[in-house]
Amino acid sequence: AANAVFGDEPRDERLAQVEIALLSIIFITAGFLNFGLLLALWKRRKQLSRMRVFVFHLCVADLVVTFFQVCPQLMWDITDRFVGPDILCRAVKYLQVVGMFASTYMIVVMTLDRYQAICNPMVTFQRRRARWNGPVCAAWCVSLVGSLPQAFIFSRIEVAPGVYDCWAQFIKPWGSRAYVTWTTLVIFILPTVTIIACQVRICRAVHINLHMKTHHVGDAGSKSLSSRASSVAGMSKARVKTVKMTVVIVLAYIVCWTPFFTVQLWSVWDAEAPSQSATFTVLMLLASLNSCVNPCIYLLFSNKLPKRLVSLMCMAHPDGKESMQEEPTTASSLYISLKSLSDCR
Repeated sequence: AANAVFGDEPRDERLAQVEIALLSIIFITAGFLNFGLLLALWKRRKQLSRMRVFVFHLCVADLVVTFFQVCPQLMWDITDRFVGPDILCRAVKYLQVVGMFASTYMIVVMTLDRYQAICNPMVTFQRRRARWNGPVCAAWCVSLVGSLPQAFIFSRIEVAPGVYDCWAQFIKPWGSRAYVTWTTLVIFILPTVTIIACQVRICRAVHINLHMKTHHVGDAGSKSLSSRASSVAGMSKARVKTVKMTVVIVLAYIVCWTPFFTVQLWSVWDAEAPSQSATFTVLMLLASLNSCVNPCIYLLFSNKLPKRLVSLMCMAHPDGKESMQEEPTTASSLYISLKSLSDCR
């Protein structure tokens, strides 16, 4: 494998200052919101519903993004060069992608869980309580294994005489294109297609449910309902609310990550791409904003955003009633690996 050739080009200091300011805001906001929500969920860990288990793990994944992707990048921008030994360089680059994988695939398993709960409720009802949450464990395993190439691609190398940095080394000219295209496929495109397919089916089921509730009055015995129609006939408002929240989380994910992967692909497939421009920088930073948005969405849908944050700061015990609940048939079925919560996606 041929090593990439690097140059010691001077950076745009004004752009660097803007990037440092934006990353600082994202780091503080994401850290505060996710840690606060994680603390609230942990204090109620013995009462966790399935959706809250997923939300719990999504918070953990977003904290990984915050502390191992946003924070190192912030420090890197401040110092201009990566400061640390080779093993630290590889560890940071590995954990940066772990956060991306985990955040993405936690949304995927959350959406699949909503699909099962809405479209195949009898399967959910018959599922036994498990000590380990299989989908969540699978999401973390995929994240940990899928990120391994980072530890071998990146290393601390000499980019100029006497100047060292944490850089990737690819086989030229196709290495970087193959790797960026692969990561885009497995972290963004395939999960997005899966999520959209599930959401379309979920929305169809919800539409059938609403149609039946408005038109199926008084003629219960006249016609037998189809299996799919009868499965959604008793859908509760709480379950529909969790579906709405999941849709919003998915939309936020797509809005935040689409620009990031778009400019990544552009930069490797177009040699003349303005990769050092302010537009490229801002679009790539937009991805980290997703870690700030996710906890806000959950708290807003639980109708207790101001009260929850105040109670966390005062270390008060929240009241026992929750505005976002699931039916008894599904609320007690999954108790998880890291004592997580997943009900809002």
